[in-house]
Amino acid sequence: MNLELLESFGQNYPEEFDGALDCASLAGTCAFNRRGTLLAVGCNDGRIVIWDFLTRGIAKVISAHVHPVCSLSWSRGGYKLLSVSTDNNVCIWDVLSGECDIKYRFPSPVMKAQFHPRNDKIFLVCPMRHPAVLVNVDASHKIVPMDDEGDVNIVASFDRRGEYIYTGNSRGKLLILSCPELEVKTSFRIGQGTTSAAAIKSIEFARRTEFFLVNSADRVIRVYDAKKVLRCGKDDDPEPIQKLQDLVNKTMWKKCCFSGDGEYICAGSARQHSLYIWERSVGNLVKILHGTKGEMLLDVVWHPVRPILASISSGVVSVWSQNQVENWSAFAPDFKELDENVEYEERESEFDQSDEDKSVEMSQEKKEEDIEVDVTAIEPVAAFCSSDEEDDSSTLLYLPISPEIEEPEEGWGPEGAPNEDLNSKRSGDSKENVSPKKKRPKTFDVSLENAPTDEVHPLASNRPKDKQMAGNKKGRNNSKGDSKKDRKKH
Repeated sequence: MNLELLESFGQNYPEEFDGALDCASLAGTCAFNRRGTLLAVGCNDGRIVIWDFLTRGIAKVISAHVHPVCSLSWSRGGYKLLSVSTDNNVCIWDVLSGECDIKYRFPSPVMKAQFHPRNDKIFLVCPMRHPAVLVNVDASHKIVPMDDEGDVNIVASFDRRGEYIYTGNSRGKLLILSCPELEVKTSFRIGQGTTSAAAIKSIEFARRTEFFLVNSADRVIRVYDAKKVLRCGKDDDPEPIQKLQDLVNKTMWKKCCFSGDGEYICAGSARQHSLYIWERSVGNLVKILHGTKGEMLLDVVWHPVRPILASISSGVVSVWSQNQVENWSAFAPDFKELDENVEYEERESEFDQSDEDKSVEMSQEKKEEDIEVDVTAIEPVAAFCSSDEEDDSSTLLYLPISPEIEEPEEGWGPEGAPNEDLNSKRSGDSKENVSPKKKRPKTFDVSLENAPTDEVHPLASNRPKDKQMAGNKKGRNNSKGDSKKDRKKH
């Protein structure tokens, strides 16, 4: 697939609904891998469903947690997946085997976890009402320092390369620390006041540029240049490059993200299933995508390379993409569209390896024009590589899927596996990790001082609503079935 040919010359953002990914469970959160070939979806029954995004089929189902999955993060290579559940557990999964490598138990609810962009041994955890925690798999964990001890509502995120950690509190204060030393580099306030109206809800970074955005409770999305912010001192308050907001409806934003090339910004409404897309360089609103009325948006992510969005509402993943218009006359200058079939008479030597009709001089010129094409060397794709790395070959692109055989012959499987084992495997979900000898994950209890142990995760308190949505979903399907039966009777 040549990514350079997929880039359009005009707008490069999704324009219309392009189907839904509906698994058996209610989806709550989703995340693309770095190449955009796999989409991990965390569900309310604790399962993680990994979709092959090119074929739009389920590649793997991992029975990860018992409680709902509220956050997912891929490692850079795509071989590891970090998941957070509402039961305060943070797990690292091996994507190929579907087994849990390490499990961390936190004393308080965890809102978000994020892998280090360049090191899958380090990840960042944001517990509820507690400072962020930097966890090293091979070492102990560190508490990320705060600038204001009285405020513990912290959101944190790695920057694009993982050199710095950006944290924001409920008073609109942004703190930038080096990683992993955790030394304070700079700090500033995003707004003039210190009220809770300027509380920072999330910090998101673009993949290919130095820009980042801050989503705050005052319904304004502020876009900053990371280089300019780092140059400012601790007393300076840098002005944002862009301020994006919905001036008509005064919409509160649930989730914001950059496009893969960093040229567009998408924000999902917290009130309804609506996606607003702005052009970052100009700051003008270019598109509003509306989902089904009455549905609440849970999550939205932009494809890392293509102009595609995936949003979650009512437990279903909706896909938004561009309208592909086929224009056959644009392929060749001498192409002609025919109204009816025309008989074509071919030359005697048209498809011969050596053209007898051509003169010797012409064949000599043809030999000089021949260029040797190297089909064995694999060159790195520029769209996937960063500016500071040359090769990016060790990446998991797809998951192998074993074929489903209805009546397997005896001894067909690996090492002559007996048919009893095969039948028992086929009785369960073929794509689910049903291994009788699951290795026990390494479990660690993370102790945090002054952590609120009696807090309940926001998603856990909203579970009756999810059940109600599921009931409505089933009710809708049953009503369709009943109407069909009534038609048959009549």
